[in-house]
Amino acid sequence: MQLVHTVTFPDRELLDRLQPLPASLRPAIWDLRSTPQGTELHEIDAVILPYLNAGEVLGALGTVPNLKFVQAQSTGYDGIAEAAGSEAGVANAAGVHAAATAELAVGLILAKLRGIDVAARDQLSGAWRPERRKSLADRNVLLVGVGGIGHEIAKRLEPFEVQLTRVGSTARRDEFGDVHAASELAELAATHDVLVTVTPLSDATHNLINAEVLGALPDGALVVNVGRGPVVDTTALTAEVVSGRLHCALDVVDPEPLPADHPLWLAPNALITPHVGGNASAFEPRIRKLLARQLEALAEGRKPDNLVQTGPF
Repeated sequence: MQLVHTVTFPDRELLDRLQPLPASLRPAIWDLRSTPQGTELHEIDAVILPYLNAGEVLGALGTVPNLKFVQAQSTGYDGIAEAAGSEAGVANAAGVHAAATAELAVGLILAKLRGIDVAARDQLSGAWRPERRKSLADRNVLLVGVGGIGHEIAKRLEPFEVQLTRVGSTARRDEFGDVHAASELAELAATHDVLVTVTPLSDATHNLINAEVLGALPDGALVVNVGRGPVVDTTALTAEVVSGRLHCALDVVDPEPLPADHPLWLAPNALITPHVGGNASAFEPRIRKLLARQLEALAEGRKPDNLVQTGPF
């Protein structure tokens, strides 16, 4: 049975790129900030969220009385299920951002270990300061997050000859080897040079990388976050980085963006990118393929992919 008939798109450009739509679906435009174009709130069955700054408009979902489905364009889905309500299905964009985010994670690790960030700053003043730095080869890397993006990071690290330890919510063994439990993080941190976190944000992962875990890392260790900012305790990380004991490379922060006067901006041991992990050329074709597949499923009365909350499906 077809549950969804009217679907809103966050902008005209996205709608145009997904043409032709299945005949049984009625499209409308809604950026969740203004009045929907081409429909009324009570007629809306499904909402495709904007890619950027979706968290700022989630409150609008509560104004849709017959909401059945919400599609995120991000892998993270924190706050969406709560805003949509338990009766609505919620799907994320798992897989769409995996390759690009994994690329950035490896890039941040290499840039920080090999001092590329320092060389970029030195170039502005014409300073020539050769220095022997750490290789990624032979590093002990602690990867927190074993989902799709974590798997892609692990694949890309393999040719660099690292010793990789993977951490998930619970201890288990999968087709790629052992997965350690999050409860082991502080113990594991003591023997690792690089900690990479790409885990989704939840009650269980909020400030998972806390003062205890950070304090257990060896002097000079590198913390990389390409997942969600609040997974890392910003206050604890800032203290370690500003003191010079740890290094960090962050694509996500908490709060986001950091205030202009935050000490991490000027910390020589910090490298910060503005949450661009998935925002690369690979995004456009991959999100279109996912959305086209989701729309076909909705039109045919099938369960869409990537459901993180099942709702009526």
